[in-house]
Amino acid sequence: MDVRHIGADAMTSGENVLLKENERIDDLERNGYRIIQNPKRFCFGMDAVLLSGFAKVGDGGRVLDLGTGTGIIPILLEAKTGAAHLTGLEIQEDSADMARRSVRLNRLEDKIDIVTGDIKEAGSLFDAASFDVVTCNPPYMTDRHGLVNPSDAKAVARHEILCTLEDVVAQASKLLKPGGNFYMVHRPFRLAEILVLLHGYKLEPKRMRLVYPYVDKEPNMVLIEANRGGRPRMTVEKPLIVYREPGVYMPEIYEVYGY
Repeated sequence: MDVRHIGADAMTSGENVLLKENERIDDLERNGYRIIQNPKRFCFGMDAVLLSGFAKVGDGGRVLDLGTGTGIIPILLEAKTGAAHLTGLEIQEDSADMARRSVRLNRLEDKIDIVTGDIKEAGSLFDAASFDVVTCNPPYMTDRHGLVNPSDAKAVARHEILCTLEDVVAQASKLLKPGGNFYMVHRPFRLAEILVLLHGYKLEPKRMRLVYPYVDKEPNMVLIEANRGGRPRMTVEKPLIVYREPGVYMPEIYEVYGY
């Protein structure tokens, strides 16, 4: 995401939010919200932003974001929707700590909770069927070939080291209310697997949108909405094109970012 880097000393009086080594504050250019990130660990990308624009949350809805990282999706959804409460679940304590400090930085403690925990155990951390919406921007890659340090934060975010796609889908199914919606961004090369898993866990695919970097390139992301207990019928939305030319977004992308 094209965020504005504010720097380590840009604190509003009274916020009392401290930055740790290598951390910075980025302006999200929406509602005045900001986020703490550490580029040596992992910074959120366009996939998280597009997911926050694709997900639909009704007024008063309760939202759970699985593998929330530094909390970008709950913060953006709070800005974009009428959700009553949002929870982010994150297994890496350093990332969860950054997310909590970002929540405090934006004075959203009454709206957003960050929980440290394992996606595979989400069904025991939260009440069954207690969320209207579950979101996830999961690790995309199954192949661990070439990983130097499997415990590295960037490796955990990109590769299925601590959880699998099936873990994510299974837990989402447990935690969604009947009729609740699951939203996920993933890679098109795993689309067949995604649809089979969703159907197997009673999450019926309802909407799909492919994301293309340029109009003449292959898609590199897919946005999926599935409904718990829904009837079979899926709408494939028009393609989402990111760039008109290098460095210049298409108008719809500017709308998603809120520019």
